Amino acid sequence: MRLLAGYVGAALVLFILWDAFESIVLPRRVTRRFRITRLFYRVTWLPWWLFARRLRPGKPRQALLSAFGPLSLILLLASWALALIFGFALIHVAAGTVSAAPLSTGNFWPSLYMSGSTFFTLGLGDVTPHTTSGRVITVFESGVGFGFLAIVIGYLPVIYNAFSRRETNISLLDARAGSPPTARELIARYGRQENVALLAGFLHDWEAWTAELMESHLSYPVLCYYRSQHDNQSWLAALTAILDACALLVTYVEGEVAWQARLTFAIARHAVVDICQVLNVAPIPPREDRLPSADLAAIRRELAEAGMTLCDRETAERGLTEHRRMYEPYVNALAARLLMPIPSWTGTSRAANWQTSAWEKVSAGASADEAGAATPADEEHV
Repeated sequence: MRLLAGYVGAALVLFILWDAFESIVLPRRVTRRFRITRLFYRVTWLPWWLFARRLRPGKPRQALLSAFGPLSLILLLASWALALIFGFALIHVAAGTVSAAPLSTGNFWPSLYMSGSTFFTLGLGDVTPHTTSGRVITVFESGVGFGFLAIVIGYLPVIYNAFSRRETNISLLDARAGSPPTARELIARYGRQENVALLAGFLHDWEAWTAELMESHLSYPVLCYYRSQHDNQSWLAALTAILDACALLVTYVEGEVAWQARLTFAIARHAVVDICQVLNVAPIPPREDRLPSADLAAIRRELAEAGMTLCDRETAERGLTEHRRMYEPYVNALAARLLMPIPSWTGTSRAANWQTSAWEKVSAGASADEAGAATPADEEHV
């Protein structure tokens, strides 16, 4: 029985260490089907997702969803640590490291306490190994615990640096494509200012952003659950708007802008497909057409007014349909999985985030009678 406990403990320790290595240290996508990390996120995200869907769309739902990413990361690290402590406890039992305590019915609970204090390098000294093999295991476990804590300390800044770089461009998109961003608004704003030539440079920057997004989210899938600062923004909405704009420019426009749009579309489509594979999300075609014919005609007029050279209408419409089939099922599936709504093609008349503030909303909702005149006490308080 003790020998079996040792084998089980060693297998558990090796399995956890390999899973942590793949999730933190290994800088590439892992295609193996069964992983503890993947199982952890399936088990924890499903009840969170079901509960969030019961809430009405708004700030309470977004606040709940935004807490999952950071909280799940902490719980994952804690789960790894507990599993390692349990595995080493079984190894200590097999090696007879700790003799049974006077009031204990066996060696497991003293061994578990010994494993926990060793893993976190407490060094209390109230329980010590009594065998040579136990001393070797204790030293090895303390090294594993110290290394594990060091990796965790270095892992968190990497996650938040990647998150910060991702959000920077999303915030810059606010003044260029609206909130939430849309392909029509992006093209129209560049066209109104007669800056169509600058659109190619903008798409070039987003080509690099999308490549970095793909690399970071494939290496650290937990970033997919991290949400933006504003409820009407997300990495998925930004990526969808860029894909929509590129699909329009590739199929309807000729010239340098179309060439750069083709390059940006390729890497953006690559990103959404690979992220779906990492999250094990099957593509789902949208139930409703995101681009009705009337909206498409309006966008075509805006492209012509911006001075762009347009392709043949029938050929362009067929090409746009084919391009949309290449990415819309994937972004739609990610939106359903992550509860991140994807933007429409045309957008709404809602003001962008930079044009509003919470203080203005509160001030607009309060009447002059409710606010009242400022008193000396109020001024002193301020």
